[in-house]
Amino acid sequence: MTQNDYQRIDALIRREVVPATGCTEPAAVALCVAYAASLVEEVDELQRIEVLLSANMLKNAMGVGIPGTGMIGLPIAIALGAVLRLPQRQLEVLDGFGEDTLNSAKSLVERNIIDIRHVSGEGIDKLYVEVLVHTQAGHLARAVIERTHTGLVALSCDGEDRLSALTTPIEGCSETIGQHLVAEEDIRLSFDLVYEYATTAPLENLDFIYEAAQQNKRVGEHSLQHKYGHGVGRMIQSEAGKRFIGDSPMARMLMYTSGACDARMDGAPLTVMSNSGSGNQGITATLPVLTFAESQGASYEATARALMMSGLMVVYIKQLLGRLSCLCGMVVSGIGSSAALVYLLGGTREQSGYAIKNMVGNVTGMICDGAKPSCSLKASTGISSAMISALLALEHESCTELEGIVAGDVDSCIVNLALIGTEGMAETELKILRVMTDK
Repeated sequence: MTQNDYQRIDALIRREVVPATGCTEPAAVALCVAYAASLVEEVDELQRIEVLLSANMLKNAMGVGIPGTGMIGLPIAIALGAVLRLPQRQLEVLDGFGEDTLNSAKSLVERNIIDIRHVSGEGIDKLYVEVLVHTQAGHLARAVIERTHTGLVALSCDGEDRLSALTTPIEGCSETIGQHLVAEEDIRLSFDLVYEYATTAPLENLDFIYEAAQQNKRVGEHSLQHKYGHGVGRMIQSEAGKRFIGDSPMARMLMYTSGACDARMDGAPLTVMSNSGSGNQGITATLPVLTFAESQGASYEATARALMMSGLMVVYIKQLLGRLSCLCGMVVSGIGSSAALVYLLGGTREQSGYAIKNMVGNVTGMICDGAKPSCSLKASTGISSAMISALLALEHESCTELEGIVAGDVDSCIVNLALIGTEGMAETELKILRVMTDK
């Protein structure tokens, strides 16, 4: 690997592992609203807010709690974006507002001026948000985010372009305005590149991923002291959980990871470090690895390298799969965790590859039916599979190319996984959205 490769991978992972408050889909919608609303004078009374969303965005924002509100779904997120008008906060746009702001947002929802619609057709990306803000004075502001959760590609007021004025990143923004998911200068990852970078990069390059994991652990710890969502993490640490599940490294992996997902999906006003646009992926790529490393007394260096391996594997898979898909993100992050667990257990590169194959042969096909409290249950499924896959890999047990979609080499396995999650499950995704909206 060249020095240029190290630099490009470092830039890529730092762009993809960023802070996010609440579920990233409603946060992205609120961000887009904030961009548009910031272009009109506050004295102009809002007449109508139109929000046009791709199927994936609509699916992932319908049933999730909005931080600090005690409410679920898009209307309150949209209203908060319009009231706050702080796009510089990026995916932390829903963080740190007071009661007056919340009451103003609730009043906006009660006025029934928010119009949310599904948009589809040629040219509409799976991650697409378009916002049209109309005022009583006749002004019209428009903003479009697509491909990435902060990827602003259009911004105008009364037909006048305002995007060209934003040619440099906003402070705190992880990507250049208008930049797409895989820019021309981005390095295309492979399993070998991921593994080599994680195991040989200068340790100072990995400090931030360790701090990201610690931030997510703080969210997990907080969740165990409060009731969020279905309380999966709290159940595991309860007397019944200890009796039937045990008090083992595996139980702690499940407890902290599911607990953090419980809190995030229920709208706890807490910031997590996301990965590739997903807070849950960020949680499940870090906490199983961190808690297992701690239980084994692993060194700082071994822990940081394992965390990098897990997180960078997620980025690699999402390069092929896309930001949003019908494939549950817990499958993606579980693959990264499994390879990292093998590393922590003293396994080889080949055995980490076995773990990845075992994961592809096991949990591929687990559907994403939107962001919601039960995501913590799916997190526990992904973690359990990751641990079993890792332990089998250490015994040199691996799914073979004669089994299902598993291929002979690791990269082909990832390609097959991405193919299933995109083209293969396209019709499934439409059916899922129809079921969710018809309920």
